[in-house]
Amino acid sequence: MTGAGRSHRYHIHLVWTGRQESTSFRNHNRDYLIASEGKPSIRGSSDAVFRGDSARWNPEDLLVASLSACHELWYLGLCAAANIVVIAYEDDAEGVMFEEHAGGAGQFTEVILRPRVTLAPGSDLAAAEALHHTAHERCFIARSVNFPVTQIPYTEIEPAPV
Repeated sequence: MTGAGRSHRYHIHLVWTGRQESTSFRNHNRDYLIASEGKPSIRGSSDAVFRGDSARWNPEDLLVASLSACHELWYLGLCAAANIVVIAYEDDAEGVMFEEHAGGAGQFTEVILRPRVTLAPGSDLAAAEALHHTAHERCFIARSVNFPVTQIPYTEIEPAPV
């Protein structure tokens, strides 16, 4: 680890909830449960395209969600520190994974965040838009991945009441 700083650890417990009915790679159950003390469990599986359960979260969903949530948390914190009042925030994030390597391996090539932000009347639009860059630079998850994480923000100011 480079630089001085505190170390934080995150512990999860993963339990495979399937049952091995077959020794075939194509037919084994891919369901699991992710748990962490004091938090609701997450029901997971592989992506449906990889023979998983589409009703469950898959690792690829969770990676994109982590990047989106990390950006949102940093952005809202930075806005609060700059006295910029955010009325609403949502993101339609998308991850792109290339999966055509030998043996079926693959990797993410890009994640695109599309935060849509509504600010209180009288807010500094330019300052709010610039904070997306700062949020990206500070996001722990974005700093940890080896592919580009692009932001395409849309920011608007809520009209003043008439």
